[in-house]
Amino acid sequence: MVRKKKELPLLEGIEITGVAAEGKALARVNDLVVFVPFVVPGDIVDLQLTRKKNKYAEAKAVKFIKYSEKRAVPFCSHFGICGGCKWQNLPYEEQLKYKQQQVLDNLERIGKVELPEISPILGSEHIQFYRNKLEFTFSNKRWLTTEELQSDEIFDQRNALGFHIPGSFDKVLDIDKCWLQDDISNRLRNTIRQYALDNQISFYDLREQSGLLRNVIIRTSSTGELMVILIAQVIDSEQKEILEKVLQYISDSFPEITSLIYIINNKCNDSIADLTPIVFSGKDHIIEEMEGLHFKVGPKSFYQTNSAQAYNLYKVVRNFAQLTGSELVYDLYTGTGTIANFVSHQSKKVIGIEYIEEAIEDAKINAELNNLNNTLFFAGDMKDILTQDFINQYGRPDVIITDPPRAGMHPDVINTIMFAAPDRIVYVSCNPTTQARDLQLLDSKYKVMAVQPVDMFPHTQHVENVVLLKLREQ
Repeated sequence: MVRKKKELPLLEGIEITGVAAEGKALARVNDLVVFVPFVVPGDIVDLQLTRKKNKYAEAKAVKFIKYSEKRAVPFCSHFGICGGCKWQNLPYEEQLKYKQQQVLDNLERIGKVELPEISPILGSEHIQFYRNKLEFTFSNKRWLTTEELQSDEIFDQRNALGFHIPGSFDKVLDIDKCWLQDDISNRLRNTIRQYALDNQISFYDLREQSGLLRNVIIRTSSTGELMVILIAQVIDSEQKEILEKVLQYISDSFPEITSLIYIINNKCNDSIADLTPIVFSGKDHIIEEMEGLHFKVGPKSFYQTNSAQAYNLYKVVRNFAQLTGSELVYDLYTGTGTIANFVSHQSKKVIGIEYIEEAIEDAKINAELNNLNNTLFFAGDMKDILTQDFINQYGRPDVIITDPPRAGMHPDVINTIMFAAPDRIVYVSCNPTTQARDLQLLDSKYKVMAVQPVDMFPHTQHVENVVLLKLREQ
């Protein structure tokens, strides 16, 4: 006997009252919290529940009774289908208000520490075309929209080059125009796709793991340089020949490319961390510039994806650090050493620590590129390198700058920071939730002196936050 799935109810005339995680908004129906995508506070809608638990539910808006006054017209034709830019329907000033509130709520609710007045969030000057890096996926299983599925049309050609649909690893939305990166990105993507279609070159099948073209990464820089990385599965000489023809076509069509690279990926996953980039033409890197400093960015290098706003973020970090030129600074989770190099002129010495060895090699190269002789970099697991013995050997820091991944800092790292007892800690975070947790652990010895949210990613729910902590008087 097949048990019939219980139909979930339709909730009529519900007002959306707030925003929540993952870019969703929320409504409250009696004691039930309902999470809804692609609506904004003030909308009054009919909601079809799609999932229900004891105290919360998920739903989709099936009818708008009244549109909120706090609503913007999305500028992207892919809004509502693509997984990115979920707040395009919210005016930017409203986005900033909710991000500011998100920081405050997390620090108060999770951190439970004494807080100063939080500074107004630094908005991004550019809210379109602000990214310097995008990755697109080739797929022979193009995502069909609801309208296409309901039509009588037969879609024989399903090749796509675009973004993954959230929750569907093998489905890709074909992107016509993306508003996140300089328009050269759109021209490149559309030209490559059309050439592949015209020449019947195979797009990757994510389930069968077959097909030539897998991904393309486009990186732009503030200095005007342009990197294109084409990633392909190549299993024989014929496919290698086809790949080289594609690369030559890209090179001929876009002479402004300064670095054209390809990577052979015959693995099951899309990670390129363990693969070797091969230069087809141009250089093996592009150069970013910030306040006279130059940074070498390779195909696998990490660099903040909003270059202009990264500069504002780093200025906040430097200001919070209150450097006079006599300080020993530890830069934890230093990545390619961008912050370490940025504050080096105002420091006696900067020691950077990072897990990824390739990133540390980039950090050393960037220090040499800028003729910096007061930086020192170490690669390895933070909790293993940053020990009491390390501090005894290299010196007790006056200032620690820490910019951990979304998961925050390991408790062992926090304990070592407490042992090191620097006068000031500047904590940069892309996740105020884990930042708040760590601040609570530091609270016994450190007091929060300043909080500065920074918006790095307009039209998303993500927010960066910088906190200054000062050693309490014992």
